[in-house]
Amino acid sequence: MLFLPAAALCCLCSALVAMAAQLIQDDLTLTRRVDGDVSFSCRTDQCDYSNNVYWLQKKDTETFRLFLRIDKSSCTIAHRYDHPQKDDFSVVNKTNGCELKIQKVKLLHSATYYCYCSKKDTRYRYLIFGSGTKLFVSGEQVVKPVVSVYPAASRAHLEGNSSLLCVASAMFPPLVRFSWNRRKENEEEWLPAEGEQLELRESGRTAAILLVDGDALYTYKYRCSVQHEGGTVEAQTEQEVPAPAASCPPEREPADLPALQQADLSFQSQCRVKLLCVLYTVLIVKSLVYCCGLSLLMIL
Repeated sequence: MLFLPAAALCCLCSALVAMAAQLIQDDLTLTRRVDGDVSFSCRTDQCDYSNNVYWLQKKDTETFRLFLRIDKSSCTIAHRYDHPQKDDFSVVNKTNGCELKIQKVKLLHSATYYCYCSKKDTRYRYLIFGSGTKLFVSGEQVVKPVVSVYPAASRAHLEGNSSLLCVASAMFPPLVRFSWNRRKENEEEWLPAEGEQLELRESGRTAAILLVDGDALYTYKYRCSVQHEGGTVEAQTEQEVPAPAASCPPEREPADLPALQQADLSFQSQCRVKLLCVLYTVLIVKSLVYCCGLSLLMIL
């Protein structure tokens, strides 16, 4: 009775290890017209168990399909798996390694492409995957996003924490990658910001919420930048997160505040808490689905 849960736990742990190490695919998205050509990069420096690098295709309405195995030492195709477009793919040798290439792009090539390989440590061998590159086959022009950053409406600062909101909108393709930097007040150097990030996507825009732990010593300024196929776009405004006053008790609202305003504040707070709970739930579910998928791949 205990064997199956233990095996499942072992597979889950192996999947989490694989997630910790990740192959780098530089392009988040690529947009091409029909009959154009496209190449997908994958840095395979971490693939130290064998010379084999595999490629998966994932269409929006389908499951993952394995279609190619590459010998990275010679940049040649080692095996073509059963796939409707298996003969459309080739390999080219570039400075950063072997790249997957499609000579003449068709509408049916619209998908996300992932590379993966084997890595070993002192005791185990496991799989590591790329972050994926999504191919859009379209006649539309690439449009950079409009980026704005705001202080998220929250009362978390009363507990020494803050949150920032960064919104990217009006872009094509619609996929972006967020990053945050911060610097101390009166300093010039920007450094990567630490903190948990939540993302929310809807039609036409993507938002990222950065949860920041309060620092009792320093006031920081935060800046949001967005990686997009059209280039990296930085927000035109910066947001300041002041150091909390450690010795001061939380401010209380005046006793004579109108009852209507009190009710409005309470309703807004409940909505924010529910939104954050939904975001946390979505992230947890996505992580579990990803882990299960990796576990099944490893078992197969």
